[in-house]
Amino acid sequence: MGAPVLTARGLEKVYGEGATAVRALDGVDFDLERGEILVLLGPSGSGKSTLLNVLGGLDAPTGGTVRYLDHDLSRDDDDALTRYRREHVGFVFQFYNLVPSLTARENVALVGDLVDKPMPPEEALGMVGLGGRLDHFPSQMSGGEQQRVAIARAIAKRPDLLLCDEPTGALDAKTGRLVLEALVEVNRRLGTSVAVITHNAVIADMGDRVVQMKDGRIAETRHNARRRPPAELDW
Repeated sequence: MGAPVLTARGLEKVYGEGATAVRALDGVDFDLERGEILVLLGPSGSGKSTLLNVLGGLDAPTGGTVRYLDHDLSRDDDDALTRYRREHVGFVFQFYNLVPSLTARENVALVGDLVDKPMPPEEALGMVGLGGRLDHFPSQMSGGEQQRVAIARAIAKRPDLLLCDEPTGALDAKTGRLVLEALVEVNRRLGTSVAVITHNAVIADMGDRVVQMKDGRIAETRHNARRRPPAELDW
């Protein structure tokens, strides 16, 4: 662990105005450390996805600050946030968003136009255990395999941050473990800081740190003495 790569202070996000306003984030202080796996845990509506979107530059806060290293993202315009996402952040969502007419290799290769030194698709897919499925189309792969292609696509630009929103939400326990193992391998081999959003409390044990959210606030933070490998999680 080193200095935080992401730092949020007094972060607020309000949707709407007046009596109908919804405070999705209500004064959140948050750090993501270099090289850690962090689990953001909470029920639907707790603010965890909103927090991830703000940290990833997909949405702007209503108040407070968010910094990537020494750079204040909360002051950036749309063009600057686009550069931040392109150069530093990989996203993995619950739904895979693969191009159905492209093979696994071709889906991963799409990021090659976005960065200067992309990882070869073969290397990225090998890292998530799909070295033997390079030329398969999404329709020829299971849900877990498609999600691992999505992870390979996210890491092919060698991001500093990997932000994952319910990456196992559409998967069964066995397949979900394989996806989590892929995230652990990316963290181990690349040193990427990984944040995983989930409502599944079992997943919390795979992280270095667990942040529990409720009603747009951080309700509790705890450190795990030991990461539990995904294969050991009592799904």
